[in-house]
Amino acid sequence: MAVSENSPPLLLVFDRILKGLQVNNPIKPRIIAEIGCNHKGDFSIAEEMVRVAAEYCKVDVVKFQKRCVKELLSPAEYSKPHPVPENSYGPTYGAHREFLEFDVKQHRRLQEVCREAGVVYSASVWDLTSAREMVSLQPGLLKVPSACNLNFDLLSFLCDSFGGEIHLSFGMTTKEEEERIVDFFREKRRSGDLVVYACTSGYPVPFEDVCLLEITRLREKWGGIVKSVGFSGHHLGIAVDSAAVALGAEWIERHFTLDRTWKGTDQAASLEPDGMRKLARDCRAVKRALTFKNSELLPIETVQREKLKSGQIRPRK
Repeated sequence: MAVSENSPPLLLVFDRILKGLQVNNPIKPRIIAEIGCNHKGDFSIAEEMVRVAAEYCKVDVVKFQKRCVKELLSPAEYSKPHPVPENSYGPTYGAHREFLEFDVKQHRRLQEVCREAGVVYSASVWDLTSAREMVSLQPGLLKVPSACNLNFDLLSFLCDSFGGEIHLSFGMTTKEEEERIVDFFREKRRSGDLVVYACTSGYPVPFEDVCLLEITRLREKWGGIVKSVGFSGHHLGIAVDSAAVALGAEWIERHFTLDRTWKGTDQAASLEPDGMRKLARDCRAVKRALTFKNSELLPIETVQREKLKSGQIRPRK
């Protein structure tokens, strides 16, 4: 039965899901543990988080954040109190953000720790100064967060000066703005290095606002133009991420912490080590299962057929 835009809504949903499946695609989903600022400004905690994410959780990428606070915030914003005082590490929002920042030497050390642990180092860059600093480390990929994806000076610098993959989230972004962003990368001839993420910006996001079918929409719209499509989730639990893989997301990004009760805005929407380990395991299992049978009877079935079905197979008269 042909499916059109006039088909019943449920049929449309199933059709879009089927179109999104990465059937027989050997690329496994890459799992990103975003440490961000969940280290609480403690460098020893950051190092421990890298090792736990790599060695216990078995993720592919560990990602931090980099801000030049006085460039990113106006004087008035810098001097305001934190909007959630119990999460603040300073008397003002600017002081809070400064407390959570690591310098370039510390990020270089974190990159070394990642290398030793066998995981890829990355960072989200929030401003031009931070982008310049992180590009100097030459990581394999850098991320533009949803909040900064319309900073075309930042995007231009990354296109011109960074040779790795540029990842970019589409949270808080209209479809017209998505067009502008992707067109910009096409004009810069860098769309082939661009990975875009379906994302709802919230901490945490209720399931009805996750909007997983955005993955399918982005793949239908940009799949032949950008390098790939990912999913950046801020929801609770890990069931949604396996569904994202089934819809074709090649990158799964989740916030990571050692303790969800720690102080910090992102902690409650983050996964602890057991959750991240299970997420990585389940996403990869779903990916391996997304195939057709390559023969009418698989070898594993032949054994069971001889054991369980032989007495029922009779020639037709």
